[in-house]
Amino acid sequence: MGEDSAARAAREIVVVFSRLRRRLREVSGVDDLTPSQTSVLSRLLKEGPSSASALATAERVRPQSMAAILTALDEQGLIRRQPDPADGRRQVIQLSEAGRGRTEGNRQAKEEWLVRTLAENLTEEEREVVTRAMGLLERLTGP
Repeated sequence: MGEDSAARAAREIVVVFSRLRRRLREVSGVDDLTPSQTSVLSRLLKEGPSSASALATAERVRPQSMAAILTALDEQGLIRRQPDPADGRRQVIQLSEAGRGRTEGNRQAKEEWLVRTLAENLTEEEREVVTRAMGLLERLTGP
């Protein structure tokens, strides 16, 4: 019985989040970035400068995959690489001004759309249920 409800919940979560992710991408207009590239930019905005290896660990990708993501972002002028003052062999990755502006603008567009959509389509009680459900889903994603 528990497995049936877990399987049903898993299917519903995947479908709903896929639709929501697609809609948010439409709203923000980031068609030229992959989800991985967008995630790295968002992480750099939220957490600040980082090393490529720390980004790979945080994003749960191989270092080679992160290198490709960073190369693409660098080619678009969305990040800057600087030598790590503590270890000259490593680089510190941070958002460029263009990357910061684009990421903040995308985030704001998504948030404005989502706030408006939640306000127009859900009651206060339903919004509280969504908030509680997000806390539960956050537990699934781990540390």
